[in-house]
Amino acid sequence: MSLPAPHRPPVDPLTGGAVVLAVVAVSSSAPLVAFAAAPALAIAFWRNLLSAGALGPFALARRRAEFRALTVGAGRRAGAYCVLSGLALAAHFATWMPSVQLTSVAAATALVATQPVWQGLIARFQGCRLPPVVWVGIGVAVGGAALASGADVAVSGPAFAGDLLAVAGGLFAAVYTALGERARATVSTTTYTTVCYGVCALALLVVCLVGGVPLAGWDTGTWLAILALVAGAQLLGHSMFNYALRRVPATTVSVLGLLEAPGAAVIAWAWLGQLPRAAALPGLALLLVGVAVVVLGGARAGRRALPTPLPADATPLPADATLSADADPSTERPSA
Repeated sequence: MSLPAPHRPPVDPLTGGAVVLAVVAVSSSAPLVAFAAAPALAIAFWRNLLSAGALGPFALARRRAEFRALTVGAGRRAGAYCVLSGLALAAHFATWMPSVQLTSVAAATALVATQPVWQGLIARFQGCRLPPVVWVGIGVAVGGAALASGADVAVSGPAFAGDLLAVAGGLFAAVYTALGERARATVSTTTYTTVCYGVCALALLVVCLVGGVPLAGWDTGTWLAILALVAGAQLLGHSMFNYALRRVPATTVSVLGLLEAPGAAVIAWAWLGQLPRAAALPGLALLLVGVAVVVLGGARAGRRALPTPLPADATPLPADATLSADADPSTERPSA
């Protein structure tokens, strides 16, 4: 059964700036993880726990009534979306991060870049028919990401398992974004991210305890890298993407997320001295073209789908009829 499409106001300059900030912030994630001398799952746990801890006091002080509303009546559906989104984010971290240790970084990067394809299929299942130009852009962007990363899917047992985990990571990332889009239709960014990151941290804690993953005992540089991940990739990256979901479709957000690849390459080159391969440049160019096709093609299709203006004698909705998530002053500042 198709779900009703969430109410989506038009994109404003603040949302555009949030997306740019998010792309820049999440681009720091891979270089920081590569620098940190800690297990990937432990890093994922700490970045979500510390992010929830940073947002929690502020969210409870400003949004206490909204938190209560998520547990009663019609608000339970939005609360369920927040919780399920946190579980999907945990599943993404639990599959994507270990995949890098089992298969090559290139193969894992290319396979997790299938997220926009999964996102498009989820949108289709929800009853949202994507314009053909958007599917073309998704294909070009994913192909460019695969070419840029030099995908070399291996055939050994561990590598094949890593390849499957990377694909699963892309799928769970798409589920996380789709559920976040539903939650953000009525829930403020601050409340949504606090619940989502908190649930994600709890789920990853269970995974780490069951798997015997150490959660401490590292050097100062590793802890500083984790704090940088919290401030950058989590609070300035994921949270700004979550903010944008109020006005930007989940499929477009997923495609924009692919820009993390060239951003991470630039940071790794400047900070870690890892020069990008010359053969990767055509792939990065294709990636940028695909993103532009999705964004511009989706915007053009959205303008064609705008509703007919009300007749002159029609009674407009009252000013207080807008959804609560449309006004979230606490998120009009950087917060991945």
